[in-house]
Amino acid sequence: MKGYRIQIIRHGQTEANEKGIYIGKTDYPLSEKGKKELVAEICVAYCGILNNHKLCSTSTTAKYLTNATGLTFDTVSFDEHGGLSQIQSRITYNEIDLLLYFRDPCSDEDYDSSKIDLIRVCDENMVPVATNVASAEALLLALQRGDLDWRANFQN
Repeated sequence: MKGYRIQIIRHGQTEANEKGIYIGKTDYPLSEKGKKELVAEICVAYCGILNNHKLCSTSTTAKYLTNATGLTFDTVSFDEHGGLSQIQSRITYNEIDLLLYFRDPCSDEDYDSSKIDLIRVCDENMVPVATNVASAEALLLALQRGDLDWRANFQN
């Protein structure tokens, strides 16, 4: 198996957000600002580390990240089509070793009960979670140093 299994969830500004739409039934593409927020700050900077691991994201986010970095991703549905449930299931069945969950601290939507349940599932299953750029950098550097090697004891 290729390294650790890392799930990436983004909250970046979408094209819909720019139009004042915050809840919808489709996975809107990231706006230029949203792409810059996630891709420029983490995935490009840490491409060398991420490339050594199995990555997963929603199809829209995976497409942007692949185009920006050349990294490959397994994909899950976006949230309105069960993506959050798929991710929680993967965590419960020990198929995710690290969660990078970029959320918007100004959005009530990112703090609803289903999103909080995702963090709870990580806590119950001892899966490290980063919710912002600073914690993502700390966990990715820890991963590179081998500080998360204890997760190998949990892999299937």
